[in-house]
Amino acid sequence: MEQSETSSDIFFVDRRVTQLFANVSEALAAATDALLGGETAIAQRVVDCDNDIDILATQVQTDIWSYLSRHNIVIQELKHLVGLLLILPELERSADLAEHIAQRALSNLGPQMTPTCRGAIQRMSEVALEMWHKAAKVYGNSEIISDDLDEDDEEMDILYDRLIQEIDKSNIPNQAAAQIALTARFYERLGDHAVNLARRMETLSPIVTTENTE
Repeated sequence: MEQSETSSDIFFVDRRVTQLFANVSEALAAATDALLGGETAIAQRVVDCDNDIDILATQVQTDIWSYLSRHNIVIQELKHLVGLLLILPELERSADLAEHIAQRALSNLGPQMTPTCRGAIQRMSEVALEMWHKAAKVYGNSEIISDDLDEDDEEMDILYDRLIQEIDKSNIPNQAAAQIALTARFYERLGDHAVNLARRMETLSPIVTTENTE
């Protein structure tokens, strides 16, 4: 009976961490739609929801510390839960980056981009979302490994360089150009966070994250 309760508690924590991965991906996709589509209402929802993500991350942290204080746990569980404590701040920072993109949508930055800039931003968003999908799979103990993200990360760097080149040769006003370059950096950083998270999670002691129905 005690083992069943232990499994249930860890399963609950892991489900919440999985939800954080999904929340970051959803915020990123919505922020990009808002930026390129001029959808200020969507952008505002992303900004508003960032606080919900912070609250959920704090709740997960509280759950982990509570679990650690209530149970005599084995070293495998300890390493797993401490590893989760280390990745939670990175998940929060990634959500903040999606919020920053949404804030640029609220300032009407999208219409100030050239078609080439818009295309680069769209592709950067697609690559970042794919990287986060792979990172979530690493967390779910699937076959994806962090090395699989290297090619995506390289493409992200290429896209960023191309966008900067486009800004340099365009007639975009300086203030808008600086904000477009900064926005591209947000996407690049989101990709970097996905790689970092995947590599961190590969070092976690594996814990079965499906409920035991037996």
